[in-house]
Amino acid sequence: MGNLPYLNLKDPTFSTRAPEVIAAREAHWCAETPFGLAVLRYRQVGKILRDRRFRQGSHNWPETVGIEGAFADFWRDSVIGREGDSHQKLRALAVQALSEDYVLSLVPAFDEIARDLCADLREKTTCEFQSAFCEPFAGQAITTLLGMEREAWPLVAHNAADLGLAMGIEAPKYQERFNAACETLFQLADQLVTKVRRGEDSESYVARMVAEFDRNGDCTHEELLNTIVISIFGGVDTTRALLGLGLSLFIENPEQWQMLREDESLIPNAVEEFIRARPTTTWSTREAVEDVEMDGMVIPKGTVLNLLVHASARDPEICEDPAFDITVRRKRHFGFGGGAHHCIGHFVARTDTGCALDALRQTFRTVAYDGAPEWLPDSGNTGALSLPIKYEIA
Repeated sequence: MGNLPYLNLKDPTFSTRAPEVIAAREAHWCAETPFGLAVLRYRQVGKILRDRRFRQGSHNWPETVGIEGAFADFWRDSVIGREGDSHQKLRALAVQALSEDYVLSLVPAFDEIARDLCADLREKTTCEFQSAFCEPFAGQAITTLLGMEREAWPLVAHNAADLGLAMGIEAPKYQERFNAACETLFQLADQLVTKVRRGEDSESYVARMVAEFDRNGDCTHEELLNTIVISIFGGVDTTRALLGLGLSLFIENPEQWQMLREDESLIPNAVEEFIRARPTTTWSTREAVEDVEMDGMVIPKGTVLNLLVHASARDPEICEDPAFDITVRRKRHFGFGGGAHHCIGHFVARTDTGCALDALRQTFRTVAYDGAPEWLPDSGNTGALSLPIKYEIA
């Protein structure tokens, strides 16, 4: 496609936050990659997300990275992998089940989970943050959503974390793990639906989903299970990763932590800054369903476009100073995608992450790294594998 910059998204050492991405964005609004085009500027990313000449491209992710089995089948048939009426049908049911009023009703439970975990943190001055807080918090938040006992969180969280390994560029080496996790989560979803059918649960997200599916009358049991599993996956993986990424930003910008400690009203904006500055999903994907002319280029039908949300959120056209700052009100980022495929669970992630952050700001007076963090590749879905920290108790 002419003299476009080139970015090797396939390289495990590549970062979507790297200087070469900034240089590519300065040179052109898009770049060539092994996975199709990378879209780098804010205006074009927003335009493509809203343009129905592009479909969700993630349905091809299994083929892109070369994986098969239970996860690949699940992913292609999920609400994420569908388009048109089929997609809208499933999306509408899930959105109704996850209404803002319902999610806000869970805030006291989210607060309690965070306080209990912080009580454990107060007993020491060092920890591995992912295993001590992020994973159990995300796991217990989702078990609360599912109407399960909080103590069941390891089953849910560990399998959801394993499922997340399918979304990175090194997915093939984890195939056995995420396929097994996928089968386990489908069995769990089936058990939870059975519990609702027996009249043993009438209040959880699962119960609300069953009611919505029954009212619709045009959905299969498999579609119901698939939608529950995608909710578990997204709910655990996003919150778990976001908390670790967010705390690392505060560690690297300690003055921002002190601002947050002094002003709880900054929590919602801090969550948005996490997603803008260190998104857990580093690109959204779209696929051209016809030839599209855009800004001097013809994008052929079938072209995959990877919308780099970190690069677009730091585009100088809409962001004069891209530094992490929880006091700045910015233009809307695309960390939760956009358009017809805007993340269904975005309000859950924003809400439970905010509850966790409130408890943490009351627990850590100061916080720093206690050794080098270990990260998943900074492409695809990313986050901390290990985040050792040391802290002073407030």
